[in-house]
Amino acid sequence: MKKIVSLLLALVMFAGVFAFTNTASAEEPVTLKIWFHGSNVSPEASKKVLDELNVYLNEKIGAKLDVIWGTWGDFDTAVVTALAGGDNVDMYFTCNWSADEYNKYARDGYWVKLDDLLPQYGADLLATIPEGIWECAKTNGYDGMGIYAVPALKDTATQNCWDVNGTLLAELGYDVDAICAKGLDYYSPEFEEMLQKAKDLKASQGVNDFYPLCVEPMVLERLVNVTSIVTGDLGSGNVLSYYYDKEHPAKDIGSKIVNKFSTPEFEKYAARTYELAQKGFISPSIQNVATSNDYRTACQNSGEYLISTQSYAYGCEIDFSKARGIDVRMVPASAPYMDSTSGQGAMMAISTVSKNPEKALQFLNLLNTDPYVMTTLNYGLEGFTFNKNADGTITWIEENRATYSPWRNGMGNVRILPPTADEGVNYWKDFAEYYNSAEALPYGSFIFDSSEVETEGAAIANVFAEYAFGLCSGATDPAAVLAEFLQKLEAAGINEFVAAANEQLAKYAG
Repeated sequence: MKKIVSLLLALVMFAGVFAFTNTASAEEPVTLKIWFHGSNVSPEASKKVLDELNVYLNEKIGAKLDVIWGTWGDFDTAVVTALAGGDNVDMYFTCNWSADEYNKYARDGYWVKLDDLLPQYGADLLATIPEGIWECAKTNGYDGMGIYAVPALKDTATQNCWDVNGTLLAELGYDVDAICAKGLDYYSPEFEEMLQKAKDLKASQGVNDFYPLCVEPMVLERLVNVTSIVTGDLGSGNVLSYYYDKEHPAKDIGSKIVNKFSTPEFEKYAARTYELAQKGFISPSIQNVATSNDYRTACQNSGEYLISTQSYAYGCEIDFSKARGIDVRMVPASAPYMDSTSGQGAMMAISTVSKNPEKALQFLNLLNTDPYVMTTLNYGLEGFTFNKNADGTITWIEENRATYSPWRNGMGNVRILPPTADEGVNYWKDFAEYYNSAEALPYGSFIFDSSEVETEGAAIANVFAEYAFGLCSGATDPAAVLAEFLQKLEAAGINEFVAAANEQLAKYAG
């Protein structure tokens, strides 16, 4: 009898252990690794935020997040290397201007096609993002036409602006409001005069390495020449241009897609930029592709510049002024416009090497529809990086926010974030109205499929890497190298590349 009782007890205990083991196993969260862009996040701050967020994610979807906080300086090189090596990252930031260019990497089989997964694992996401933005996300990928990344519901229009240090401009004796209202002319004597006065003032204060024109070279070229990015251009850079009317972007001015570097506008731009660089207005660090982005960001953050460039996000001057401790003014170079660049300007793709694509999509669904998840991942923790105010706005805890500052627009649906106290209660309402008022370019959401000229594209990319950045940043004299550059582009097949783009554009336009 005792043996029977002992056996029964042993079976009960075994069953209990087995049940406990199964329960623990079932509750073990899946780890999802994600790679963001444009971040300034310390390891300590990241751990503090993720430790709390992951408790919530485990409860909601049975997952926890491991984040790689890519910076403006390291993202392009690092992700291309990781993707080529088959790294075990589940989700990557992608877009139509990063090195892991959305359309090309979709064609080459790096991103999971989401069309069949979205109804089951991203239903809330489908309902949240407008149909027009989903349309912009469609591309002809490895598994056919479809959606290969989740587009961010953020600034859905493009507007290139001059980023002006209003504090320094006032110190130079200028009427800041008048200058900004009039706009800046890159080729005017006044533009150069402002740069020289700023440099002279800083030199008189003992700062001899001050460079007043702190720009992102490729943005500067588009800003000055009033051209848009052609989606589907080279992943490594833009060799194509589409000129638009700067006051009324929807106006059809008969533009076609052209070789950016063969135009009179580019020749004039390159000559002017080289001239300004020779006069000491542009830092050699800006002219070095390896240091350019980090140097520019550091100068902007410290307010050590007079004029910079910015691809505008509504209200960004408010945050910039606060963070930099100066009066930041955004001076439009053209009206805002919409095209596929806007819809593909920031996206999150699921890698085809991910072992948990469904779980990854569940996370992206939550990120874009759950205010707590977006706020925590983007802004940090209440009491650590921010405090909540009675009116629903938040106020930064500056010393901690400095260690946890992801790129807000690079994550997803920013419209579910709380506004900051500086932005005001109605910020997101005004934000939506601003972007809804933007005009669409005549070519709409056209996307160039360069796969038919992939050989030419690869050859052109090599020539581009040799010359383009130097010309756009003022590092090289166009009188000495532009003709040679154009000859090499032609030998590489630029004419065929441009012709293919225009042929597709004509078919798109009907």
